[in-house]
Amino acid sequence: MTLITRRSMLAHIALAAGLMPAAITAQSSPGKIEFDVASVKLSKSNNLPANSNFPLVPGSAYVPTGGRFAAVNYPVATYIAFAYEVVGVQQESLMSQLPGWATTDHYDIQAQTDGSPAKDTKDQMRLMMRSLLADRFQLKLHFENRQDRPVYGLIALKPGKTAPLLQPHANDSSCSTDSPSQPKQPGGLFPGTCGVLSPMPAGTPGLVRFGARNVTMSFIADMLTSMGVLDRPLLDRTGLTGTFDFALEWVFQPQPGADLPGPSFMDAVRDQLGLKLESQKAPVEVLVVDHVERPSQN
Repeated sequence: MTLITRRSMLAHIALAAGLMPAAITAQSSPGKIEFDVASVKLSKSNNLPANSNFPLVPGSAYVPTGGRFAAVNYPVATYIAFAYEVVGVQQESLMSQLPGWATTDHYDIQAQTDGSPAKDTKDQMRLMMRSLLADRFQLKLHFENRQDRPVYGLIALKPGKTAPLLQPHANDSSCSTDSPSQPKQPGGLFPGTCGVLSPMPAGTPGLVRFGARNVTMSFIADMLTSMGVLDRPLLDRTGLTGTFDFALEWVFQPQPGADLPGPSFMDAVRDQLGLKLESQKAPVEVLVVDHVERPSQN
């Protein structure tokens, strides 16, 4: 694992929960999906928290907006990560390839489509953001399939079995649409919001806790890549199908020789989720940024 501070780790997870990639459509293909109108401006709110009218994170969490996209004070790196669902190791690869301004200059983006239900979904917003990035930032990128790369496989300790903090999602349970950006008060094993990784209050000082509801095992593997600050992709090899609720509570970067107030990341994955990480080799899609430049004027 890469050694980073606890604060930067939490920021890393938050970005992943808000940065493997989604399938990429040709950016110059005819009939591409795009916003009807869009405004891109250099932000003048650098002293204010970044915010958007729905979470710019992996997962399905989304409240219909009438076709409106509104985001303030994000770097273009975040918009790219949102558009292509970049998380974990791919996120680190993205950051390393972008010019400095793409992570330091912040932009406000206001865009609108016709608001029809077919376009007012998170997946459609991602596709329209891809078009906007190609048009305004001249973004060109692709993924290369590289063979026999080091990965971790996410394995069930007992086939078909899980531990207490990984449970099949009950289809009749309610799902909140509240923003997951802030920890909620204690009150359950899992967060209230569905379809997104959310911070939660830890039960013991010195631990961190994150969770999600109604998500696939592939999503959980992607999120664990960021949560564990892993040095390689984590691929779902559990054989578990359907959607799940999960939470994980662990000690980040324990001090050598110190008594731990709770489990390490690997121990938490084993005991709380009933899973383990196994070193493997597999084909991996690697993100390659071909070109990006500062945006054109509105």
